[in-house]
Amino acid sequence: MTKLFSKIERVTVLAKGICFASIVTCLSWPTVANAEVSTVRIAKQYGVAYLPLTVMENQKLLEKHAKKLGIDVKTEWLRFASGSAMNDGLLSGSLDFAAGGLGPMILMWSKTQDKIGVKAVGALCTTPLHLVTTNPDVKSIADFTPKDRIAMPGIKTSYQALLLQQALIKKLGPDQAHKLDAITVALGHPDAMAALLSGQSEINAHFTSPPFYSQEMADPRVRSVLNSYDVFGGPLTFTVVWATTTFANSNPKVMKAFSAALDDAMARINADPAAAAKIWLQTEHPKISKAEAEKIVRDPQTKWTTAPQNIFAFYQYMHKAGIVTTEASSWKDLFFPGMKLASGS
Repeated sequence: MTKLFSKIERVTVLAKGICFASIVTCLSWPTVANAEVSTVRIAKQYGVAYLPLTVMENQKLLEKHAKKLGIDVKTEWLRFASGSAMNDGLLSGSLDFAAGGLGPMILMWSKTQDKIGVKAVGALCTTPLHLVTTNPDVKSIADFTPKDRIAMPGIKTSYQALLLQQALIKKLGPDQAHKLDAITVALGHPDAMAALLSGQSEINAHFTSPPFYSQEMADPRVRSVLNSYDVFGGPLTFTVVWATTTFANSNPKVMKAFSAALDDAMARINADPAAAAKIWLQTEHPKISKAEAEKIVRDPQTKWTTAPQNIFAFYQYMHKAGIVTTEASSWKDLFFPGMKLASGS
């Protein structure tokens, strides 16, 4: 009996130990689940319009502001050729912040409000985009023919594609929005510029952004057909950065640090454009001179601000065209609440 009791006692003690360990483990789960990410994955595209993120990366501003909030984070910077590819990354959970043109962001905002809830964190840059060509017969968008090919980061729903649709409506009428869809080619800016200037490609037009625009216009064969400010009748935000509500809810300190880092980067660019241009040259290695880089950063038509400009008008076009179906009453519906944004539109 004594031996039997000892065995039973040992089993009971062991069982209690297992139960206690399980309770401790269960109690620790919320702490693990609620812990913020230690590595933040941020994606950007090509061009000076992503300068605030380049400054943030170079100066380790996210790490700096996260430290002030009591958390240590590392950053992983990724490069994509289009906003649609970044959206795939957000959907798969392999990306935390995406940056690109308005079109892909608004499209994801519309598609995900009942799921992961994509919203914009802030604007990055307001700058004009230009549609340029080497075809001497093309004086306006009405002159393009099936023989021409227009390169842009993405077809139909990219920022450039949507601008072109609006330009066609303005020039030729509401039923002509997709007149040039068949001759658009999805190509990243660096590859598009190389194809255009080579003279050996079918690409003879490019809906481009800085610094590629100035590089292309240096070639006497290239002329500008239209720019985005003409289409909208004024300044229009080009690039924005966005994330998911799922990520934001799980990482409030990271979101706060990111917003502070973005504000910090903007302040540095506006306070010292020459220093910002130097960082851009050292980090991105664009094939331009120091003087040209500084000229691009200082361009009076380019505004470095987190405040969106004419974003709601861009949304309204997408909604009217049936590209997005989710209703919005103002630009604020597309942005995370609580972000430090100046007056927007």
